[in-house]
Order: sequence, then structure tokens, then C-alpha cells
Amino acid sequence: MHHCPYCGTKVLDDEEYCLNCGKKLPADRQERLKTKKSFNNYWYIPIAIFALFLLVSGLYYIFLQNQSAKAAEMYQKAEAHAMEGNYTEAVDSLEQSISHDQSFQQAKDALEFAQKAASIKNDMEKATGLLEKKEFQNALSLINEAESSITNYNGEAVTQLIDKLTAKRGSIKLAQLEQKLSQDPGIDDLKVLLWEADAIQSDEADEMMTSIREQIVDYIFSKASEQLNNNQFSDALLLVEDGLKYAPDSEKLLSLKTTIDKEKTAFETAQRQRIEQAINSAEKEKKLNKNEAIELVSVSTERGDKAKLAVTGKVKSGATIPVNSILVEYSLEANGEALLTNEVYVYPDTLYPDETGEFEFTHYDIDRKKKDISINVDRIKWYTDPDQSQ
Repeated sequence: MHHCPYCGTKVLDDEEYCLNCGKKLPADRQERLKTKKSFNNYWYIPIAIFALFLLVSGLYYIFLQNQSAKAAEMYQKAEAHAMEGNYTEAVDSLEQSISHDQSFQQAKDALEFAQKAASIKNDMEKATGLLEKKEFQNALSLINEAESSITNYNGEAVTQLIDKLTAKRGSIKLAQLEQKLSQDPGIDDLKVLLWEADAIQSDEADEMMTSIREQIVDYIFSKASEQLNNNQFSDALLLVEDGLKYAPDSEKLLSLKTTIDKEKTAFETAQRQRIEQAINSAEKEKKLNKNEAIELVSVSTERGDKAKLAVTGKVKSGATIPVNSILVEYSLEANGEALLTNEVYVYPDTLYPDETGEFEFTHYDIDRKKKDISINVDRIKWYTDPDQSQ
């Protein structure tokens, strides 16, 4: 059963006109209806295409997954090579990994590091050659530049490579230190070498530090002992304290420091005692020079012609310094009666320690009737430097 294309009324296959609208039905309606039926026989084609698309997509996905797996496998091999220090093999594995997966950025970064690591390995071999030629600075420059080139990378393989570079740098510095030590360095150079050895941080460096400390201690001990023998206690103590900065546990220097302190105390005590003795001696000497500098050796009188009476005498210097302008004061008596007093200077004018001087004076007005005239020295006066009357 078909329908009129004009009004939609049902028509039979053999009718040429529509019973409702009266219009002539299309002559090719039978063929057109057959074509429509033929089209409906291929409804499954789109479904088949879609299924094929899904199949291809799945196969491609499986292919990509397989490629990613191969890329990951080669990446793991590269990691193993890098950990073993086989950086050339690591580069090959990483290149294969990237060929399987061009979007594998981690592999690309690792490839960049592996290439630098391979170059660094060659630099380390060059540094070894420079070390054998004792070109220490050039060797150290190579190592430092190599380490600087991988500062932006991280990971276990990077850490391992940096450790190798650090060890190589340490071995170069140790060889450099050994050469410097063989050149009989001075004390200031030894101090610098000690700090350089401490920065290396290895067992061999520790042994070298022990040797350098012993040399520093021996030098300091020798020089400080010389200062101690010359009673230069402060200088000796400064030397020892400086040495203890580099060898704080040195029993040799600690013992010497104790000795210096004791010797300094003993010396200062002895000095004080000597000063006190000197002061006492000076006081005694001053007292001697003031009160007992001049000793009367002899004095006598002698009658002369007419009314002359000569007085003569000697004195001796018991002072410790020169004495000058010695004046002898005396008095004359006769039978217990005072006749006169007088004073006379000793000559020479200056008497040095233990020297003697003389004095004499002639009286012309002594009554001859006076008998048994005696003389008494009442006082002796003198001058010492600085010109003080005694």
C-alpha cells in the first residue's frame, strides 16, 4: 500500500489517479519505491565502518602502549648503565628509548645528562694525566668546571657522579699538599696547609693533618722554649696559644704553657724580692751616706813656737758614693775649760769610697800657760750628690 504524494491518501499499486484529489500519480512511482527498498539493504555499512575505526584505534593504542613499554625498558637500562658509570652505553639506551617514544621528555633530559656525564668522564681521565704531570691547578680547573656543568641536575646518578668528582678533587689536592710539604714549608705555610688538608675530609687527609700538626707543635715548642729561656714569658705564651689554635689537644704545648705560667710567677716573685732587697739596700746605703759616710781616723794637737797650736787629723770615706766639701768641727779644752771651737775643711775636697783625707789648722793665740790642751771633734759635715747637706 502506497500513498498519494499530493494529499497522502492511500492508493493501490495499479491505480493511476488518486481517488481523493484526482491528480495523476507519478508514472515512475514503482521504480522509486524499489530504489528506496534497495537503499535500506545497506544500513549496516556505517556500523561496519565505525567498528573498523574502533578496531584500528585499538590496534594503534596497543602499538603505542607497546612502544611506551619499550621506551621505559630502554630508559631503565640507561639508568643501570649510568649507575655503573657506563655513560656511553647509557646514551645509546636513551636514544633508543626516545626513538620508541618521541614524547618521552624524561628520557630526553636524562640523555642530556648522560652526554655531559660521558664528557665529564673523559675530563676526569684528562685530570688524571695532568695530575701525573703535577699540573695540579689545571687538573683542579677541569674538575671544577665539570661539576659546575651538572649543578642543575639531580638524582642518584648525579649524586654518584658528583661524589666521584669530589673524590678526584681530593686526590689532586692531596698530591698537591704532599708536594708542598716536601719543599720544607715555613710555619705560616704549614698553618695554611693544615686548613687545606682539613677541607679535603678523607682518611689520607686526616693522616696528613696529623703530620702537619706535629710539625707546627715542634716549631712552636722550640721557639717558645727559646723565649722562655730568655725570660720573655709574654712572647712565649703568645706563641703557645697560637700553636694551640692548630693543635688544641697537644699535651706538649699544654704542658709548656703550664711551665711558662709557673716560671713567670717564680720570676716575678724573684723580681719583687730583688726590688725589695734593692730598696732596702738603697735605704741602708742612703742612711750610711747620710750618717756614717765619714770616719775620723785620727786627730791631734801639737804645740809650736810661741803661742802656736797645730791641729791635725785624718778622715776616711766609708760612703758608697763620692763625698765632697767635708767640714770638721772641733773644740779645744784645757783642764776641763773650753777654750774655743773651730771648723776646718778636709783636703782633697772630694773623697771617693775608701779614700782618706787630711785636715789641719794652726791656732796662733793660744796662751802658753794653758797646759794639757785636748781636742774633741764635735761634728763632721759633708755633701753628696745631689748636693744635700749631711
